[in-house]
Amino acid sequence: MKAKVQVMLKAGVLDPQGEAVRHALGTLGFDGIEGVRQGKVIELDLAEADAEKARAEVTAMCEKLLANTVIESYEIEIG
Repeated sequence: MKAKVQVMLKAGVLDPQGEAVRHALGTLGFDGIEGVRQGKVIELDLAEADAEKARAEVTAMCEKLLANTVIESYEIEIG
């Protein structure tokens, strides 16, 4: 079973990488970009066949390692 985790900084947390991308886009002539938030996507291949168990396992992974839940939020897609 495949799982995809999208990790993003929570609203209100400063995103210096996103700001650097926004600035670089402006210097390349892309006007009208008011904000950029940069995150990460993690794809996992799981041996678990049960979607509910897989989601629980990936949630535990996110809480323990994949996301810093103090400043980041995450979304899990199981498929």
